[in-house]
Amino acid sequence: MPLSLFCADCLVLAKLAGQAERWDDVIKQLKSIISYSDGHLTMEERNLLSIAYKHVMGTLLTSWRNIEGIEKQETVNGCVTQRKQALIRHQREKIENELADACRDLLNLLDRSLVPVVEPGEERVFNYKMHETICRVRPTSRPRTISTTSIRAHKALYKHAFNTLPPWHPTRLGVALNFFVHFHDVHGSPDRACHLTNHAFDEVVGAMHATPEHTFRDSLMILQFLRDDIILWSAEMLQDGAYQYL
Repeated sequence: MPLSLFCADCLVLAKLAGQAERWDDVIKQLKSIISYSDGHLTMEERNLLSIAYKHVMGTLLTSWRNIEGIEKQETVNGCVTQRKQALIRHQREKIENELADACRDLLNLLDRSLVPVVEPGEERVFNYKMHETICRVRPTSRPRTISTTSIRAHKALYKHAFNTLPPWHPTRLGVALNFFVHFHDVHGSPDRACHLTNHAFDEVVGAMHATPEHTFRDSLMILQFLRDDIILWSAEMLQDGAYQYL
């Protein structure tokens, strides 16, 4: 079977698996494409890979948070037996290990197959963005933990997107949105987040006339998210007596 036909069949199966929400099967088919394409994926294939891993890790992360909440609540109530406490802890650790395995699997795929062959621009930004996603969800990086490594990764990713992609590009806008939300939610800097968001918003508005038709809807949607954040964060700063950006 010709290589192109094999990869096309794998993509069809991956899309079918995605429609059936069988995300492990999606990943399996895309790994086959990666192994036969020397790590080069199309935009559609990259999007499928990202969505599949986000679903797998997102489900595990939700399960972990639920079990952790139950564990804390049982401890507060003070009526849990040592055996039940051990069972709850065992289940939490089992989910942690599964989540760590999923993160490790994606990290190995990125480091060994995808990142080494990417060209500067959208493909590299996309792969770095998936790399950054792992830092947010893996059990060793708990929510609300302020990490110097994390902010450096966000800055490097944003800088590369800024230097290689036009202002209207959906991938650059998505990276910018994540970066600004990180400043607000993790670092507690609504003024800095609002300043950066306002600057990006103005820059995109000035370049929207050059947005290709096939990306216009995606760019416009993220632009609205930026606008919503400006309104929300400006209101927060106004309550605190800070400068309003609107």
